[in-house]
Amino acid sequence: MNDIPADPKAHLVQLAETISRDMDQLLADLKAPERLIAAMRHAVLAGGKRLRPVLVLEVAHLLTASTHARTQLPPGAPQVAMALECIHTYSLIHDDLPCMDDDDLRRGQPTVHKAFDEATAILAGDALQALAFELIATCGHPKTPMMMRDLARACGADGMVGGQMLDLAAEGRFGEATEIKDTFALAAMQAMKTGALIEVACTLGAHLALAPEAERQRVARFGQSLGLAFQISDDLLDVNATTDEAGKRTGKDENAGKTTWPGLMGVEGAQQTLDATLADAMATLEPYGDNSASLRYLAESLRHRTR
Repeated sequence: MNDIPADPKAHLVQLAETISRDMDQLLADLKAPERLIAAMRHAVLAGGKRLRPVLVLEVAHLLTASTHARTQLPPGAPQVAMALECIHTYSLIHDDLPCMDDDDLRRGQPTVHKAFDEATAILAGDALQALAFELIATCGHPKTPMMMRDLARACGADGMVGGQMLDLAAEGRFGEATEIKDTFALAAMQAMKTGALIEVACTLGAHLALAPEAERQRVARFGQSLGLAFQISDDLLDVNATTDEAGKRTGKDENAGKTTWPGLMGVEGAQQTLDATLADAMATLEPYGDNSASLRYLAESLRHRTR
């Protein structure tokens, strides 16, 4: 049986710190223009909970054969986890640009285009995206082609990028706003923009563990629920938290005319939907019992986010 962390919170914090150290070393080893690397480091090493790479590793642990100890990762797992963090960070750099969400603050520090300039920010994001696929391509795992495919779909036109386009259209960026009138349309857009990378984190973990199709589908459903819960909690954070608490500008969604869960349902309704979504996520993990303690803690932490 997989060894179970006595303290899931401490385990996840330690795992996030290990990922951060690995990312630091990865960027230190790059041979590229100094300013470009500095901008990449500014974004990647700014902190954060490393939710997506942690999910990759925790799902891989959960689904790895019982003969393996928790400390023994499948081949290529650290590289795949870092690849997803590269994609996530590139998306944040580009989302913060003036032509997109126009944010000056991210994780409590100036966004990359503010700390450097817009051209450098764009190139830093581009470089991180390319680095992500290099990491997976060279990870040496037998499921490399499937992992490359799934990550490309999750961050491309049918996933994150397509979701961002729908979000901009809903703001009226390209003419008349494409109104999002109900929670079904909102969930569909956010499943692309935010949820796709969280779902693929679970799928990548299943590939790393060489899990059968039924297990991949189960953890993908967990990822879908977790992605929705993350976005609802993010919408609530924008309403309830201060800029200092969140580490980024809050209140911006209403000012930008974005459709959000609190906007459609009120704060109380959004919180109830968050609770129901987290219950769905927990139910998906029931077959794994205590072995899923870290994943259940991670999901539960979204209930009352402060950052």
